[in-house]
Amino acid sequence: MSAGDLRERVAFHSIAEDESSYGIVAGDYAEQFRRAARIKPLLGSEPVLAQRLSGVQPVVIRVYSDSETRDVTTAWKIVNVRTLASYNIRAVTPDEKRRWIEFLCESGVAVNG
Repeated sequence: MSAGDLRERVAFHSIAEDESSYGIVAGDYAEQFRRAARIKPLLGSEPVLAQRLSGVQPVVIRVYSDSETRDVTTAWKIVNVRTLASYNIRAVTPDEKRRWIEFLCESGVAVNG
């Protein structure tokens, strides 16, 4: 895959923690950084088709691996900057050479948190 395949721009959001008189309380999502990405819908298998029928679209979002993207966990979410589609992260998979990171995500579901 080349850099020319990264046709989308995505924003990575994590939960900002607000401190109250009772201690730390989870707040709203806040954008941390943006990256060029490839968003590839998953097609074909029976579980994928079942999810799509229920309004859930599984996708794989691929970005270059760097110090910020390696810190992303399944507690974060990804937002497509162009379409404003929001994706829950279900799994984070770096490749063997640590050049790319793939995020298995779902759209069409309630956002984490």
